[in-house]
Amino acid sequence: MAALFINKTLVVNNKDKDELELERELIRVLENKVMLLYFGSGDCPRCKAFAPALKEFFMRLTDEFYVERASQLVLIYVSLDETEEQQATFLKTMPKRWLFLPFHDEYKRELELRFSVKDPPVVVVLKPNGDIITANAMEEIKQKGTDCFKNWQEAAELVDRNFRLAEDFDRVALRSISDPIRQYKYKLAKSKRRKRSKDDGDASS
Repeated sequence: MAALFINKTLVVNNKDKDELELERELIRVLENKVMLLYFGSGDCPRCKAFAPALKEFFMRLTDEFYVERASQLVLIYVSLDETEEQQATFLKTMPKRWLFLPFHDEYKRELELRFSVKDPPVVVVLKPNGDIITANAMEEIKQKGTDCFKNWQEAAELVDRNFRLAEDFDRVALRSISDPIRQYKYKLAKSKRRKRSKDDGDASS
């Protein structure tokens, strides 16, 4: 899927507008993730109505306020705005993890044609290999919310990143190789004490 944007520049929607343009940067950000291509405009009435639902959907899957670890999801805004100012105004209200193509990048038009975008808003859902999972997930997101992602994750056959981190293991006291021997000796000693106690009881009676 990163191949879709190799030799292109993606901009991070943060205050510094960090640019990702090196191949290794793009691969790091895009690989092994479900990709959403959001074709929309800040001036389109239907897009305005849908944008809050898309924002909440994305944040509930990626924001540390809602989740301990961000889901394997990346969203790229493909602007259909008429002016750069209009695009900037819209993006100010959207999550900082969103990515977008520079306003004057002609590749936006190529993506429009490639995915047959005619009536925005359109959310194209792609597997990591670039295959389409859903041509337009707008209604699915509105109706099912974050449950959509579980279906997409399964369809994309993602490698699950939700493994325990190294520091999690550091908190666990590791058992030494002699633990089983000590436990066996302890059980034998406990058994002998019980037998001795029983014999003493029988003798007294």
